[in-house]
Amino acid sequence: MPDLILTPNIPGADDFYAELLATHEGLSKAESDALNARLVLVLANHIGDRAILSDALKAAALSKEDAA
Repeated sequence: MPDLILTPNIPGADDFYAELLATHEGLSKAESDALNARLVLVLANHIGDRAILSDALKAAALSKEDAA
């Protein structure tokens, strides 16, 4: 089973970030939150590996604790 990749791994990361922001442009907070939720579910389905998804949830939760 592969490990969760936490280092930069997206070719054209700045372009992807710009595309992500553009996708949210003009949306209300609720619409933006719903888009994010749908995106998470689409990507989670694509990954499909429950262990990796659990590791990703833990990593994201740790990031939130680090920010506090």
